[in-house]
This record gives sequence, structure tokens and C-alpha cells, in this order.
Amino acid sequence: MHVKFTGMHTSDAIKGRRSVKRFAERAVSREEIETLLAAATLAPNHKLTQPWRFYVLGPEARYAYGLALGARKAKKIADATAGAALRETVGAEHRALPGMIAVAVMNHDNPETREEDYAAAMMAVQNIALTAVALGLGTHMKTGSVMSDPAARAAVGLPDDQRIVAIVNVGVPAEDVPAKKREPASAFTTWVP
Repeated sequence: MHVKFTGMHTSDAIKGRRSVKRFAERAVSREEIETLLAAATLAPNHKLTQPWRFYVLGPEARYAYGLALGARKAKKIADATAGAALRETVGAEHRALPGMIAVAVMNHDNPETREEDYAAAMMAVQNIALTAVALGLGTHMKTGSVMSDPAARAAVGLPDDQRIVAIVNVGVPAEDVPAKKREPASAFTTWVP
């Protein structure tokens, strides 16, 4: 399969990016994933540390990650049977995803480097999201405390010297996602003389 870009301008990809929660059943090809990851590695990174590490999760790894997330959600439910059902449902939903990428960074003892590397990894995630739009794909970035959960880390196969900073679900959007209203940049901008 040859990956085909839509030829859109970067500004159009930025305006068209959405958090897609429902994907069509079509699998994301290896070539498409490799195109996304190639774009990710072009993100700015201070001192060219290239701190990112990418884990492309297959169906069983997605399922295991989903079970870890589901177990965390199930803890909030008093009924053990309902909690077990929720855990399994979340696991199955993750297995069914067309594509899932865990984005991790190398841990660093220096707080400044750690912060710079995190920022670089998140810019890599944005490159993934914008490249996906240009390929006709959609993404949904997920963050949260589950990423440090031992079961989630094991599902990804993460070594001790790395931490997950984002999970990116990817696939063909199952529906058009409307844009959410946002304040204009002027609402957050101060011009300093």
C-alpha cells in the first residue's frame, strides 16, 4: 500500500484536527503508522536528544492496556460483577481499535532536560495528529495516571528507564466530528512592549 497525502496545507490540517472517539473498522497499515512516526521524529527537541520512544500496540497489547484502564475504572464501582464486566468491556474496546501508539520518553535525572524532553515528545504527538489528518486518518490523544500503572506499562512493554506521556489512538474516523468552540488567540495574548 502506498501512503497518499491529501495535499492539504498545514493550516488546514491544524483546523481539521479533531479528537476522534469512534473509528471505522479498517485497520491502519504499517506504512501509515511508519509515516506518522517519521513525522513525529521531526519535532523540535533541545540538543537533539530525540527522547521519544514509540510502541505500536497490536490487538493483544491493546487489550491488555484496556484491561489495565478498565481495572482502574472498575475500582470506582461497588458491585464486583459490574466492575469485572466494565474491565472486560474496556479491554475489548481497546482490542478493537484500528491502531494505538504509546509515546514514551527516556527518563532523565536533570529536571530541565526532563521537561524539555516531555515538551519534545508532546510536539511529536502533535506531528502524529496533523500527519494523520493529511492521510485521511483521525487520532485521539489520551493522557492520565493510568500510564504509570504497572499493568499498563507491562502491556506496552515499557522498560524502567522510560515513562509513557501519551497514548494515541488512530484510525479512519467513523463520523465527522464537529469543531468545538474555542476562544480566539487574542483572549490569551498580551503584547509586551
